[in-house]
Amino acid sequence: MNNFTGQRGKIIIISAPSGAGKTTVCNAIVKNNKNIVRSISYTTRPPRKCERNAREYFFINESDFEKMIKKNKFIEWAKVHGNYYGTSKDFLKSVLKTDKKIILGIDVQGGINIKKRYPNSCMIFVMTPNLKILKERLTMRGNNSENEIKIRLKNAREELKQIVQYEYLIINRDLDTAVNEIEIVIKSLAYKINN
Repeated sequence: MNNFTGQRGKIIIISAPSGAGKTTVCNAIVKNNKNIVRSISYTTRPPRKCERNAREYFFINESDFEKMIKKNKFIEWAKVHGNYYGTSKDFLKSVLKTDKKIILGIDVQGGINIKKRYPNSCMIFVMTPNLKILKERLTMRGNNSENEIKIRLKNAREELKQIVQYEYLIINRDLDTAVNEIEIVIKSLAYKINN
């Protein structure tokens, strides 16, 4: 597998509507590439059946999350789908001091906020071929009510308006192809930096 080298502490932002495969894509890229680490976000939403604390997210309650906000522990945070999500400031800064790249699987609000603070970040938007497929994937999860699916699809339409903020759009028709395309983007960034 490729191990990408290049700029010290490069940030790769992956954003996607709920159900488009953001977390799965990020996990596959980290598994394939020793020089890339994944930032694990904090969230107040409950874990899904297949999720474990400190693997997909750090699952904490709303009170603890708000304490972390007051202590300025997040480089970015937002309330999405009624739950808080945030990226650890300390973790991000620690990785930026190394030669590793850090991949952030975060929502559009968070992605734009990180880009403002770190303009050299690479922004990649991941989407299903269409909203019908997105709805099918949300339904197949089996842990969202019909109303929750409607809210997530409504939010997806709003998120799609922000694609212009991103440098790359990857259509996630199947996982292996999407992962490969993102790895090509990351490899090209290393090439641009080194040449």
